[in-house]
Amino acid sequence: MPSEIELKLELAPEALEKLLTSDLLGAPDETLNQRSTYFDTADWTLFREGFTLRVRQTGDSYIQTVKASGPSKSHFARSEWESAVPENTPVLDHSNPLKTEFGDNIRVQPIFDVEIERHVWNVQEDDSKIEFVVDRGAAIAGERRAPIHEAELELKTGSQSDLFALARKIEALVPVKLGVRSKAERGYRLVERQQTVFKAERLHLDKNARASAAFQAIAATCFRQFRLNEDVLIERRNGEALHQARVALRRLRSAFTLFKTLLIGDEPQRLKEELRWLAGILGEARNLDVLLQKAADGDLHERLRQAREAAYDEVIQTLGSARTRALMLDFSEWLYCGDYLMVEAAAPEQISTGDFAAMALDKLRKRLKRHGQALAEIDDEHRHEVRKDAKKLRYAAEFFSSLFQDERGIRRYKRFIGAMEELQDELGALNDLATGPDVLAKHGLADHPARDLVIVQGDKASLIRKAQVSIDGVLDAKRFWRFREGG
Repeated sequence: MPSEIELKLELAPEALEKLLTSDLLGAPDETLNQRSTYFDTADWTLFREGFTLRVRQTGDSYIQTVKASGPSKSHFARSEWESAVPENTPVLDHSNPLKTEFGDNIRVQPIFDVEIERHVWNVQEDDSKIEFVVDRGAAIAGERRAPIHEAELELKTGSQSDLFALARKIEALVPVKLGVRSKAERGYRLVERQQTVFKAERLHLDKNARASAAFQAIAATCFRQFRLNEDVLIERRNGEALHQARVALRRLRSAFTLFKTLLIGDEPQRLKEELRWLAGILGEARNLDVLLQKAADGDLHERLRQAREAAYDEVIQTLGSARTRALMLDFSEWLYCGDYLMVEAAAPEQISTGDFAAMALDKLRKRLKRHGQALAEIDDEHRHEVRKDAKKLRYAAEFFSSLFQDERGIRRYKRFIGAMEELQDELGALNDLATGPDVLAKHGLADHPARDLVIVQGDKASLIRKAQVSIDGVLDAKRFWRFREGG
């Protein structure tokens, strides 16, 4: 069975008020006022290494909590340590791992506070007992504040699917989005310069774990990257946030393809098609962003700008639609409760993540070799398929890189990724050459006098030759996942 999960729901202030005054929950079982102070070293060593340290005051009591996530988490059997302390000052002793991890001389200081009003309900959903919590308040650092309006569903006993059943009841009443940021993350981002682009986070996989566990971790990371960039995109219409949100969806769809043999039933394909639909909406806006950056002509720039604004309007509307919200709930429920988890768990022989990674990377490499051996002899459409093959291989290499961290494996991985980056640049130039005119035509600008200024120009034959050399470079690079076999 997968480990228990906690669902975090983000709601607009008006949606939260509607939820609290609805008949769905009734009066809360408990209402608390809490103030949490988060501590770290002056250079944020704890946060950078995957730890958070807080002291939470509720009434006259103080509870210290240390949480571990990321690479450091694998060192410990637990990921959370709680202990009562006499005041709003951390106690660094044997009750938590901080001294063991960072030494006896570790010194911490207050970084920010989180003040919330917490409402708590103990909900019976079918045969499950769920603690439902609504938090209203803010993260505070000096004069800066970041509002918090969220709900959390924590399974106490019963089935994880009942968490989603309750979440769907809430979504039927008010719009919600699945949250991916902790209060600690909100606070740290309040203190530092506001981050507007979120690239893929490094994964830390267990090579001996079941392959389904690796898929779950990879897919969850892709989802998190999408949601972080989605929030920035909606708030700021930031082009790079849109690009990274689209990259996250591509990576997620690649993960579905990569683990296809494990993902039984019709639901994975349905979800993948819905993700393709959403990525397509973002893709239309991205194409206009690319052309707009090159448009020096005033009239063409203005017409592209107007088209871009309309495309972003569609993106924002789509992200807030019931279809997209349903997709995110459906995907998350399937990811943590899907049949693929039960089938692999019941199999007499379970393939490990390490073995699965080596076989998958070999398969993708062979596919690139087969399809990319004669770029000059195929058309633009098939060269685009080669580009997609290259992206899937690149994504898979990044997904599985933590499994091959020997000194030689790290060295070979860097060389392999360097060759992949060069290949993607060359194939990307070819793709821009082929698609630019189509984007202009779609927006009625095919005959604009300044059209040639925004369309990539180049010697197509020369670009194809360079791309072919890059493919050969990738295939000549030693396979970081097979070095023990002399590969």
